[in-house]
Amino acid sequence: MPNPNERVELIAATAVELIADRGLRGLTHRAVDEAAGLPPGSTSYHARTRLRLIETALTWLVDQEERDTMSLLSQIRADRAEAARLAARFLRVSATRDRKRSLARYELALEAGRNPELREIYDRLGERFRTMLDELFSGLGSATPRRHTRAFLAWIEGMLFDSLAGVGAAAPLGEEELRTIASVLLDGLLDADPAHGG
Repeated sequence: MPNPNERVELIAATAVELIADRGLRGLTHRAVDEAAGLPPGSTSYHARTRLRLIETALTWLVDQEERDTMSLLSQIRADRAEAARLAARFLRVSATRDRKRSLARYELALEAGRNPELREIYDRLGERFRTMLDELFSGLGSATPRRHTRAFLAWIEGMLFDSLAGVGAAAPLGEEELRTIASVLLDGLLDADPAHGG
């Protein structure tokens, strides 16, 4: 029998999978109990309201993505080529191995646009990623790391959405193509930076 922390982890992971498979309309306390193989009432005991259940799923999702992203970022040594390679790797993994997590995150992002309480949670947790990218761009010599973070993150999000749900889903770009595009984008951003004499 799982301990309370393990049970919350199971509930959160199961909720994320249900969101990816069925959308938020398919996320109910009963559905999580059934999918996780838990006794009836287990999910509502740990997450009494629907908002709390969504928050639990979102927090777990961000924690997983932060762990994976930190692992990638820790490999970068202020090198554009390496940053481009790892960005491409992140995109491919997010669109393949972690596809369900990525789909669930988009579902939650859309819901956050309609729910002010969830918006606050989503933005607060999402700031972790922006801070990590700010540090990356600072290490690459950016004089305006937050501006470059926003532009680069928008590209990553756009490419991922295209690979999962856009017209590019039928033929997603390979890792080498993504690396080439990321490299061109990084050069364009950083070479136009006043700190680089652009």
